[in-house]
Amino acid sequence: MALIMIRSVATSRSGFFKLKRSSSGIRAFSSLLTSPPSKAVVYERHGPPDAVTRVIEMEGVEVKEKDVCVKMLAAPINPSDLNRIEGVYPVRPPLPAVGGYEGVGEVLSVGSAVKHLSPGDWVIPSPPSSGMWQTYTVKEESVWHKISKDTPVEYAATITVNPLTSLRMLQDFVTLNTGDCIVQNGATSIVGQCIIQLARLRGIHSINIIRDRCCFSSKPLVFASSSSGVMSRFDKLNSKLPLLFFAIEFLPRWNSIRLAGLHLQSTSSFRAGSDEAKEMLKRLGADEVFTESQLEVKNIKDLLTNLPEPALGFNCVGGNSASLVLKFLRHGGTMVTYGGMSKKPITVSTSSFIFKDLSLRGFWLQKLMNSDKVNESRNMIDHLLCLAQEGKLKYEMELVSFDDFHTALDKALGKLGSQPKQVLKF
Repeated sequence: MALIMIRSVATSRSGFFKLKRSSSGIRAFSSLLTSPPSKAVVYERHGPPDAVTRVIEMEGVEVKEKDVCVKMLAAPINPSDLNRIEGVYPVRPPLPAVGGYEGVGEVLSVGSAVKHLSPGDWVIPSPPSSGMWQTYTVKEESVWHKISKDTPVEYAATITVNPLTSLRMLQDFVTLNTGDCIVQNGATSIVGQCIIQLARLRGIHSINIIRDRCCFSSKPLVFASSSSGVMSRFDKLNSKLPLLFFAIEFLPRWNSIRLAGLHLQSTSSFRAGSDEAKEMLKRLGADEVFTESQLEVKNIKDLLTNLPEPALGFNCVGGNSASLVLKFLRHGGTMVTYGGMSKKPITVSTSSFIFKDLSLRGFWLQKLMNSDKVNESRNMIDHLLCLAQEGKLKYEMELVSFDDFHTALDKALGKLGSQPKQVLKF
């Protein structure tokens, strides 16, 4: 009779955790199929992700007849994952919960009624599903979509949310033809990078708006130095970017500023940081890339040379950046909002509605994936994975061992400056 050890923490299929006790410390292996014990990132309350998450050991759970037990291979840390932990995302799993919403895994075992999956298959949750930040997870067969094992693991893990968002937005709102043009802000995001590449493959031009950037180093000193050697301390100031712009713009004699551990090398660093981002987007196929400050002109369309006015715009920032997207749009154009990183509202002039007849739409992938378009979206995912395998769709990521979760989390939270997408490797 086979025996397995009981772990101190167990999970039910609903995601709730409970302590289990046994006088003997062991139990018999029954005819029921169970998953192996799992290591998982859990949170029992909403709050700052670095404060409320912890990595724990969980006991295996029953694999029912329609279930599939998956050994996770990789899973990203997305902004929406952090929003769920913070409690600000519209749809959240019940607490306590395991973090993570997309990823890729290998089928370990299947229930007796599973028809289309076998051990060894690679699968992704489609629609995305909660609880991906753990070494083993059990969900019904209908949750999983089988993919090619030739796919690079980091792309398989990240294809379901950002690239699919890009493809759906390009196809779902306006009929675009070869030679047409789109405009977007947040162009350096993964969604933005994918939009550039997917549009380029269709012969569609792109105008891209990025924030003004600066080059950082991590020297942990807090002071500013002038060419005359005068030192000014800023220990009590925080490192908000507008303050840094103010210091550099109005104190031109200073060669450098070190503030809250971040080192800025004068205004030329802002240009250098922005130029680097522009070059990266141009390599992906962007036609035009502008910083927000470059667009502080009376007639924004004078900046366009051989490009047509965009019919479609994408906004993930809000505030002034969204207004810049609207200014580029042609008469009857449409702006689709899929995020609000600045946390500032979208302001639209009366003339934009009356004289330009602009349309404002919203996009939320989760709502779409819970509709009748699931199978269509799965076909799109297969197409995107083929593009990734062929090197026609690429974006920067960093694979990080699951054992280093808290370091990856700090990077995803922006504590260590601008970082690539963090992908946990199990």
